[in-house]
Amino acid sequence: MRYIAILILFLASCAAPKKCCSQIKKAFKFSTFYVAANGGTSLSDEDIYSVDGSTLVYDTIFTPYDYSLTMGIRRIKRFGYEGSTPFKDGTETSFSDAASIGRSPFEYLFEVDYKRQEGIEYFDQTHFLRYVKDNWLAKAEYIKDGFADIEYFESSQRLRVGKGKLSFNLGAVQRLAEPYGYDPLEEWSFDNDRIHYTCLAIEEGYSVDVYESEYKNPNGDVVATSSEVWNQVVMPGILKDFVEDKRKELQNQWQHSVVVGFDFYHYKKNFWLHSWGNLMPYHYDNGNEFSYHNFNNGEQWYDYSGGLIFGYKLNKNLGCFVEGKYNKYWNKEWYDFKCGINYVIF
Repeated sequence: MRYIAILILFLASCAAPKKCCSQIKKAFKFSTFYVAANGGTSLSDEDIYSVDGSTLVYDTIFTPYDYSLTMGIRRIKRFGYEGSTPFKDGTETSFSDAASIGRSPFEYLFEVDYKRQEGIEYFDQTHFLRYVKDNWLAKAEYIKDGFADIEYFESSQRLRVGKGKLSFNLGAVQRLAEPYGYDPLEEWSFDNDRIHYTCLAIEEGYSVDVYESEYKNPNGDVVATSSEVWNQVVMPGILKDFVEDKRKELQNQWQHSVVVGFDFYHYKKNFWLHSWGNLMPYHYDNGNEFSYHNFNNGEQWYDYSGGLIFGYKLNKNLGCFVEGKYNKYWNKEWYDFKCGINYVIF
C-alpha cells in the first residue's frame, strides 16, 4: 500500500504551490466516489451423517450469509460497448479495467472490498494508476484477491508503437510479491529426512499418545481420539497454519522482467472487439535464495495475461457476446469469463 500512496502523492504534487488546487481538481474531475453494502443467502444448510456403533449421529453445517462492504473511487472512461448505471454498488466488474490502454490519458481506480463468501472472509483490494500517451505508457497497480490467493504490486513503463485500432508496446515490469514457488512443507520434509508430518505437529506444540489414542493441541485440549481423525481432520489444519506462518516470515521479493504487449480496439454499434495481451519472456535473476528461478530449476519461464471482449448483433433480435480475462504469474492462474446469446422478442 505504501507504494500506491507514494504514487498518489507524486501525481498530485505540483511544481508551483498556487497551481496545486487546480491540478488536484483536474485529477479528480469526472471521478466517482462510492460506498456500498451488498448481501445475500450463501450455501444452504447441509446435514452430515455418521454411524457410531449402532447409533446414527448427524450434525448440520451452517454457512452464514454472504456480504460485501465496498469503498472506492474511480475515474475510468467507458468504452463504447460499456453501458452506464445510475449508481455504483461495488459489484460492477469490467474486464476492460485490466487493459494496458484506456480511453483517457490519465485514469485510476482505488477500491477495497471486505466480504464474506461461502463462510470465508476476505479483504480484497484493487488499485491502479494508468497514464497513456501516443508514444509511451506507464501503469502501476496493486492486486489482492483472496479467493484466487494472489497478491502483488506491479509497475511498468513501456514504449508504444501505433495509436489507431492496434498498438504494440515494449518495456520493463517491476513486481513485488511473496516468494511464490516456495514450499515450506517440502523444505521441512527434506531437512528432516522426510519423516512423518506428525513430528512437525509435535514441533508446533502438539502432543501425541498413540497408546492411549489421545492427541492434544498446544493448549492441552484433546483434538482427536483416533489416528483416522488426527490424520484426516486435524493434521490438514496444522499443515495449513505452518505454511501460512512460514510464508509470513519471509519478505516480499522483487521481480524485474521484460514485457511485450498489444492492444486492439474496434467499436461499432452492431460489432465490437477489444483485446489485449502481455507477455514477460525474460526475468532478471538477482541470485536471491527465494527467487522464483530457484523454484524453476534455474530456468526462465513465461508470465502472461490477456483479455478479450467481443460482441456481435446479427440483427435487431439476435446477438452474442464473449468476454474474459486470464492471468498466469509464477505458475499461478486466475481468470474470469462469460459468454452468451441474447434474443429480443418484439
